[in-house]
Amino acid sequence: MAKNYDSSKKYSKSNYAGGGAVYGIGLIGALIYYMQHANTFWLVLVGLFKAVTWPAYVVYGLLRLFNL
Repeated sequence: MAKNYDSSKKYSKSNYAGGGAVYGIGLIGALIYYMQHANTFWLVLVGLFKAVTWPAYVVYGLLRLFNL
């Protein structure tokens, strides 16, 4: 079965860039926060990992807060 595709419409992916900007700003903020508290090389590595995965920590905290 063929999909109906209207070639006259112009589709742009620029409308979906907002999430990347929010993640990028959050990444920079998390890096600054975790690097300020890092005293050793291993804490720097842990801070880098946490800065990249900060959305998972936020979602986990919210789910825990709502007892889900």
